[in-house]
Amino acid sequence: MATYKKRGFKPKNKEEEVRIDEENSTTAEVFSTLDESASKTEEWVRKNQTYILGAIGIVAVAVLAFLGYNEFIQKPKEASAANELFYPQQYFDQALTNETERDSLFGLALNGAQGKYGFLDIMEEYKGTKAANLAKYSAGMAYLNLQQYQDAITYLEEFSSDDAILGAMAKGGIGDAFAQLNQKEDALEYYEKAFNHDSNEYTTPRFLYKAGVLALDLGQKDKAFGYFERIKNDFSSSQEANNIDVVIGLSQN
Repeated sequence: MATYKKRGFKPKNKEEEVRIDEENSTTAEVFSTLDESASKTEEWVRKNQTYILGAIGIVAVAVLAFLGYNEFIQKPKEASAANELFYPQQYFDQALTNETERDSLFGLALNGAQGKYGFLDIMEEYKGTKAANLAKYSAGMAYLNLQQYQDAITYLEEFSSDDAILGAMAKGGIGDAFAQLNQKEDALEYYEKAFNHDSNEYTTPRFLYKAGVLALDLGQKDKAFGYFERIKNDFSSSQEANNIDVVIGLSQN
């Protein structure tokens, strides 16, 4: 470390004079190295400033392009897709309450009518939007109600959502389709995915019960017992808890 010297300072002897000269020499070397490094850095920046500015420009353009795309393309596309989804969703909702015309109403929901898009059109025309994703769910459920189970599985598997209800219902719908195709192990797997998707009073006991009944059918009584017990203990106010002791008894027999 360099020694601080007061004005008029004189070394006491030859040895101290040599030590001070060495310290001064070391300090000078350090500053010389720093100056040299700074000069090299400045030189490198000067030589490569075209590339540096070009790289900064590319990043800036990319950011602006993303913001512009999101503001002027994606947002209007999302809004347009949401408006289009309203039309087939009305047919879908009517089909759920109209037994006599349900098949034709589900068909209109899927394929559209009177120049309006159906779920299948929205998926194709508005790829990447939230409405297109929701259209996959509704299309899958429409096919499930139309007993076209393979199509139901296809669209429900393409649907993705973290929503507590829709996410569970989609997985449960796939389970229902597999059950109708007599692929019981696959059905049980998706019922389990459905009740594990989220814990709530609506979907969890619903798919716990379906999983328990299917597990009984597959001879997996211990698994069925666990599912029924969970309904009894955790969801006692649910509809599935009615007469739950009966099915618990079957799983113990």
